[in-house]
Amino acid sequence: MSFKVTVKPSGHEFVVNEGETILEAALRESVMLPYGCRNGACGACKGRVLDGRVSHTSYAESSLTAAELASGISLLCSARPETDVVIESKEIGAIKDIQVKNLPCRVEKIEKVSHNVAVLYLKLPVNERLQFLAGQYIDIVMKDGKRRSFSLANAPHDDGFLQLHIRHVAGGTFSEHVFHTMKPKEILRFQGPLGSFFLREESAKPVVFVASGTGFAPVKGIVEHMIRHDIKRPTTIYWGAYNLSDIYMHELPQQWAKDHPHIRYVPVLSDPLPADNWAGRTGFVHVAVAEDIADFGNYQVYACGAPVMVEAAHKAFTAQGLDEGEFFSDAFFLSKDLKPAGQ
Repeated sequence: MSFKVTVKPSGHEFVVNEGETILEAALRESVMLPYGCRNGACGACKGRVLDGRVSHTSYAESSLTAAELASGISLLCSARPETDVVIESKEIGAIKDIQVKNLPCRVEKIEKVSHNVAVLYLKLPVNERLQFLAGQYIDIVMKDGKRRSFSLANAPHDDGFLQLHIRHVAGGTFSEHVFHTMKPKEILRFQGPLGSFFLREESAKPVVFVASGTGFAPVKGIVEHMIRHDIKRPTTIYWGAYNLSDIYMHELPQQWAKDHPHIRYVPVLSDPLPADNWAGRTGFVHVAVAEDIADFGNYQVYACGAPVMVEAAHKAFTAQGLDEGEFFSDAFFLSKDLKPAGQ
């Protein structure tokens, strides 16, 4: 059975077919609601149900609390209407004309940049080009149909290769393949671009990037886009990791800060090794940010990486004056973190 969804304040309407989520139907009808992971993990697609009833498929419990659920907040990527519904959600104009494609690509190069991170360079067919916004991601579709999501680390102007930063996860099907058996010229298939983690260029507010681990990948793409297009909003990049070897492209943001006076780079290590001879910031990266900025009222924050970091950053920064609508995130979840429907 199908149901009608009305989006406030835009007034856009679309029909959700049986088996679809609200987000799936919205994207099918080119109604561009904000989203990230599309599997109930990151919380980027939260909206409020103003009228009607929905049920949820699996989702990460941390992305939708019981209190939020009781107040009418819903994860639109896992919400299925049980009646006609009216929802409240922002819409995003910047991605409405970008086509999501299913494409093959060839592995051009695999570069091991640290003990647990590899940079994958993917080449598209000669007659194809992927239009995307810096910071978006793609889904690698494996032979068994399972998907693995990875942020694009290159900016759109530098699209000779699509660049992915792959962290080695013990037992992880795709990352084990990348680190141990993948060879150049291998053919992969992917869907993309996806997600709404990209720079809101209409704003003039100072930008704070908060990355942990390979959450640096989309930050890299966005900063390179900003440099290319001479976007000189005051920009601070915080990159958190365990030790210095985990800051796998340390020299790159250092060079950005050296070449561009409006860019500041702050690496933060939570567990530096004696061999690191580390004299920089230590502790949790979100704490370092909160120590440096007493009032977030005039900032935009883009946070990407481990979900515990993204959640802690959101809580801390909004408590210090950050507007909820100025926090943009992309949290890296594993499927084990999802809560089955009805639990």
